[in-house]
Amino acid sequence: MVVSPSTKMFLKLSCSFQTAANVLNRRAFSTSRVTCAQQMTVRDALNQALDEEMERDETVFIMGEEVAQYDGAYKVSRGLWKKYGDKRVIDTPITEIGFAGICVGAAFAGLKPVCEFMTFNFSMQAIDHIINSAAKTYYMSAGRIKVPIVFRGPNGAASGVAAQHSQCFGAWFAHCPGLKVISPYNSEDCKGLLKAAIRDPDPVVFLENELLYGSQYPMSDEALSKDFVLPIGKAKIERAGNHITLVAHSKAVELALEASNELAGQGIECEVINLRSLRPLDTPTIEQSVVKTNHLVTVEQGWPTCGIGSEICARIMESEAFYHLDAPIVRVTGMDGPMPYTKSLEGYAIPRAEDIVVAVKKVLGAAPK
Repeated sequence: MVVSPSTKMFLKLSCSFQTAANVLNRRAFSTSRVTCAQQMTVRDALNQALDEEMERDETVFIMGEEVAQYDGAYKVSRGLWKKYGDKRVIDTPITEIGFAGICVGAAFAGLKPVCEFMTFNFSMQAIDHIINSAAKTYYMSAGRIKVPIVFRGPNGAASGVAAQHSQCFGAWFAHCPGLKVISPYNSEDCKGLLKAAIRDPDPVVFLENELLYGSQYPMSDEALSKDFVLPIGKAKIERAGNHITLVAHSKAVELALEASNELAGQGIECEVINLRSLRPLDTPTIEQSVVKTNHLVTVEQGWPTCGIGSEICARIMESEAFYHLDAPIVRVTGMDGPMPYTKSLEGYAIPRAEDIVVAVKKVLGAAPK
């Protein structure tokens, strides 16, 4: 058979298209069903969760700075003051130690406060109420006094806000018995886990991310339902892979997915685990993935010393999964120092997708010489 130049060109383009399609298929960000899902911002998902729980349970109320008439500093409580009024959406003075104490006392009395910090950096003003009162009272009362309270607000690095507004408090609060600590990533995480936190009988620290508030993510029909609640303490495999495991939480999940997308084009398939909860930590999911991939990299935006990655390393070392590792675990973390204000330095103080790519190649022995 004689093949004309035009036919050869057609065949060549067809093969190229098929090759590109195969690569794109390998580089899909997630195995979730997202094609027909409705898009929703993290901000709106949080707002929807608050609205649904306040409608469901009249003992739920919100207290914090600018949460009422201003609709919240980040508009998470938008419209709730107009709908529920002054008694359930309460503006406060700038005194975290004051309104956090009021919220804890209300929880002792059987109400379900949602205490909003404009940033978790300011929660240090209220640390005594969170740790010594909220976290310990159930134990110290021999189980007679429950403390159903949620402390929520933005956590971790934002943009251009320097050292005093950029810390990640995940490891701080996860260290404390009596607290449950949630660090969600996308819109489904935020809605399902905030609803679970409000319904939980124990104090919950809910760590959001300022940079993700305006980001849109797919919401399944199930997630749009008023009955949608995610279990606290259960991680999610965002992307399946068999060469190496990436474990992350909050915005670091996005970085891990970006890195895994790039690495897939080089033939390296990463399994990306979204922790969702920091305490309790879903150790079994991490262990099962490590047994499968034999390699592990942890990713977080917080400081390295005594961080979430350190805890994961320790738990793997102490488990049967350790014997399945083919290389040492590597942590990708924020810089071990205060956040610079200078924009040119800020980007180097927190992990980037390219840092994860380098770490993965190092673990797999494929790092450039």
